[in-house]
Amino acid sequence: MSTSSIAIGSDHAGFECKESIKTALKTANEGFALVDVGTHSADSVDYPDFAHQVATQVESGEVEMGVVICGSGNGVCITANKHKGIRAALCWSVEIAALARQHNDANVLCIPASFVSHETALQMVETF
Repeated sequence: MSTSSIAIGSDHAGFECKESIKTALKTANEGFALVDVGTHSADSVDYPDFAHQVATQVESGEVEMGVVICGSGNGVCITANKHKGIRAALCWSVEIAALARQHNDANVLCIPASFVSHETALQMVETF
């Protein structure tokens, strides 16, 4: 992982995946800052609220990279890409995440929690 600051957010469908990623990254303790913008439970919420918060932090330079998670990944990707300077990429494999970062200079990783394992999601974050 090449960044030193990451904002992460999800809706209720991505909550468990987000928590799994957070736990793994904190355990690895690789010296980066992780900002969790929510949601903080599996209660139903609106995905744009959290995608906008992550994208705003990346857009402003508060963090270097963002991770947004929802069921399909599409909603958070569309929302994040509405922000100036955001290049959000919907990724479903480690290879796609690596290519999005390397060839498209993507700065927000969008994860479809209903279609990837927590392990794959973590590997994508680590590759991104």
